[in-house]
Amino acid sequence: MEFKKSPDGGWGWVIVLVSFFTQFLCYGSPLAVGVLYIEWLDTFGEGKGKTAWVGSLASGVGLLASPVCSLCVSSFGARPVTIFSGFMVAGGLMLSSFAPNIYFLFFSYGIVVGLGCGLLYTATVTITCQYFDSHRGLALGLISTGSSVGLFIYAALQRLLIEFYGLDGCLLIVGALALNILACGSLMRPLESSDCPLPEKTALESVPDRYSIYSEKGKDLEENTNVLGKSYGAEETRKSTLASGGRKQESLLHKNPATVAHAKEAETYKKKVAEQTYFCKQLAKRKWQLYKDYCGETVALFKNKVFSALFIAIFLFDIGGFPPSLLMEDVARSSNVKEEELIMPLISIIGIMTAVGKLLLGILADFKWINTLHLYVATLVIMGLALCAIPFAKSYVTLAILSGILGFLTGNWSIFPYVTTKTVGIEKLAHAYGILMFFAGLGNSLGPPIVGWFYDWTQTYDTAFYFSGFCVLLGGFILLLAALPSWDTCNKLLPRPAPTTFLYKVTSNV
Repeated sequence: MEFKKSPDGGWGWVIVLVSFFTQFLCYGSPLAVGVLYIEWLDTFGEGKGKTAWVGSLASGVGLLASPVCSLCVSSFGARPVTIFSGFMVAGGLMLSSFAPNIYFLFFSYGIVVGLGCGLLYTATVTITCQYFDSHRGLALGLISTGSSVGLFIYAALQRLLIEFYGLDGCLLIVGALALNILACGSLMRPLESSDCPLPEKTALESVPDRYSIYSEKGKDLEENTNVLGKSYGAEETRKSTLASGGRKQESLLHKNPATVAHAKEAETYKKKVAEQTYFCKQLAKRKWQLYKDYCGETVALFKNKVFSALFIAIFLFDIGGFPPSLLMEDVARSSNVKEEELIMPLISIIGIMTAVGKLLLGILADFKWINTLHLYVATLVIMGLALCAIPFAKSYVTLAILSGILGFLTGNWSIFPYVTTKTVGIEKLAHAYGILMFFAGLGNSLGPPIVGWFYDWTQTYDTAFYFSGFCVLLGGFILLLAALPSWDTCNKLLPRPAPTTFLYKVTSNV
């Protein structure tokens, strides 16, 4: 396929629009799963920790499978993956309406819907990056708000549908709405053009590859041919001896033209087999070298103390920061807040403030005088304190205020790529971001069940949210300590090596 330069507009804005609605339709129900969580508790009668696995899997599986999602999009393209994933999300939601127990929901809602959302997120981000270059940040910011708007609308929509049609009818209707992802995917036209073809590789890039393949080809081919020749010759001698004896076969090789042609054909066959053997060896060597390079790059990343602290911080942040979006409705019910007092669902407040936080924090990150790493640490520390304050909130107003604060600070996802880039550099961003997203998905999957288990043990959410706040605070302080400039200052104050000073003095005297 021949690609052309990113147009930074034109059909790209259609891509932004359909990507926005794709994330809106696929992430609306999984992010607003707190409304369904209460119904599942009443329907199946399981513990809060076990029931929380459904929502945590729906959010975490897509991040855990991010390498597979990237491979699918790069292999098949954004449009086919979007259409296929639309069937997955819609089918998983509809299938969940027939769930006989909570374990069935683990598969239908947690794994199927979660994996479909992960594929759709990768597809929308990939095709948006292809269509935009100079305005890429704005385009990605616009499509990322689709999930937050979906959370805001789906929280109220699912509650309304449950009142009119019940839990099963709600899931069927939400699944039918998800089928609109197919229409969005059909508009994701691949960026290609036959007018401006680009070569697969330039001359400078192809020369080293060819050299690496053919540099030792003659020697290897000769060795392979000799080995094959010996084995093939031994086989022919054995057959000819059994047929008519060794001397008669030797005379036939000199006199019979058919035998000579057969010998040439055998020689050609031996050369082809030798070439194939050689290329298999080269392929195995390359794969092994790529594996060694990947492991070496991963080890080098973790030698960076700030990256190691960032990995711990994002893991602890998702363990402690994700449960409120899933459990806040049940927290209000546990605090004896009456339904008539709920002017707006708490999850809707979290959703709309998350969208605001993504935009405002992204704008702040663009200012040169603001350190994005310190800004990210500040969001973690404030969020940890807000989580610790949830047990003291006993009314709808205080819970709504804390939900707004938590939602706004959850918008720090928009500045996380900036922080990662500043930590490891743009050339290692893809590798580092993939590792961090894997552990973020692991934290998403573990956070709500842990909080639910705390409730099952203590019959209150107080200890659970103290634990969540402690996790987020711990991650923030670890990252802050690793990012302190005093470490670099101490390294700069170390004396220079003696040989360098000696050479400088000799040069000055001369």
